[in-house]
Amino acid sequence: MPRVFWRVVGLGVIGCSLLLVFLLSPVFHTKAATSLTQLSSDPYSNITTKHGTEVSDASYSYGSTIVTAFQVGKSYNSGGATNIGWATSTDSGATWTNGFLPNITKAAGGPYQRAGDLAVTYDVAHGTWMIVTNGFYNEAFAILVSRSSDGKNWGSPVTIISVAKSNLYDFDKAGIACDNTATSPFYGHCYAHWVNEANSDLIAMSTSIDGGLTWGTPLPTANSADGFNGHPFVQPDGTVIVVINKRIAAPPTATHIIAFTSTDGGASWSSTVTVVAKAQVHTLSGGLRDLHYFSAGMDASGKVYVVWNDCRFESGCTTNDLLMTTSTNGLSWSAPKIVPIDPTNGSVDHFMPGLAVDQSTSGSTAHLGLAYYYYPTSSCTSSTCQVYVGYISSNDGGSTWATPTELAGPMLSSWFVLTQWGYMTGDYISTSFSGSKAFPVFSVASAPSGTTYNETTDTVAGGL
Repeated sequence: MPRVFWRVVGLGVIGCSLLLVFLLSPVFHTKAATSLTQLSSDPYSNITTKHGTEVSDASYSYGSTIVTAFQVGKSYNSGGATNIGWATSTDSGATWTNGFLPNITKAAGGPYQRAGDLAVTYDVAHGTWMIVTNGFYNEAFAILVSRSSDGKNWGSPVTIISVAKSNLYDFDKAGIACDNTATSPFYGHCYAHWVNEANSDLIAMSTSIDGGLTWGTPLPTANSADGFNGHPFVQPDGTVIVVINKRIAAPPTATHIIAFTSTDGGASWSSTVTVVAKAQVHTLSGGLRDLHYFSAGMDASGKVYVVWNDCRFESGCTTNDLLMTTSTNGLSWSAPKIVPIDPTNGSVDHFMPGLAVDQSTSGSTAHLGLAYYYYPTSSCTSSTCQVYVGYISSNDGGSTWATPTELAGPMLSSWFVLTQWGYMTGDYISTSFSGSKAFPVFSVASAPSGTTYNETTDTVAGGL
């Protein structure tokens, strides 16, 4: 059983200059009177990946159950990790059980060297939890779905698609969602997507109607769009809305955000529309990796909310704010608005949002919970950048926001696992609601012990 504890991360004695920066840094966040629950830690020791590391946290909740998933034992230079971990609560976050998915990677009885990006969902019609991920080794790529009836006992993965590695295939960043509205004409349909990096990030969609046991032929959008980091949502009438990044150039750069839909249960997919014409981003200091992924959620009415980091409202684009746009149909989107965490034209740099919307709420009373990482001072180095985790909420659909809260930090960016793309808190974090409380899930780091990192998956004990 994971332990509950007060997480205190200290900087130690690392020089007067850093102490001065710390003392002069503006403070806008209230220190949370909360403890963190450590959900998991890396148990592996294979020499091909870096250990003491857990990154890229995803989660989903239904009723009193919350299921999280994350990469464990991060690879330095080839993407993915030694395995995929999970942590589950069946009592609205009061207690947690954790483990590691079987039969995907060689570390757990499977054929693949590593497993990569992941997402979590629940299929109400078939009573099935699902974790989708990509498995890969030198010769092949696959999109895989692990299934469970209780979020704790996971079977061998179902293969949606598997191909030999070539200059034609390189799968990345799968997503998944199910139609959970009993009155929908497509109740029980589940939709998975991924992109093919070897084919200009071509988007593929596949549909299951039997709880993830079998999957249909992958389909492109009507305009054969490309993208990465998608989030699918199913509205109460069965309309599927997929929001996804569209790369302008190789990261780190600005990106578009686009969306497309299906109104026939995944038999076909529309052409894409623009959500954000160009997300303008400030590249993080301190060598920390940030691919400028957005996060998204949907309320009970089917309204979709999208949050991303952007510097368009900052003079000189020297820091990132968190911006939000919304849509009720996936076709037209509201003008971007700043989530008011702190004043503009300051020194605070915000990044990697993890948004959730309480799906028992909607419209003017929609309850939003938003976790994120931030630097109090954006101009810093890997030996001085202070990484914090913050949280802010809204009870009126984002019209107004509560005082932001500090959840974790300070942490040095160099405490997070080093990859060829930079230090990694992960590529994304997550928040889920259960019992009207929000449970952000994120990576927390303390100073490495020699070559072993101390980077774990955590949440807030008891929720927010």
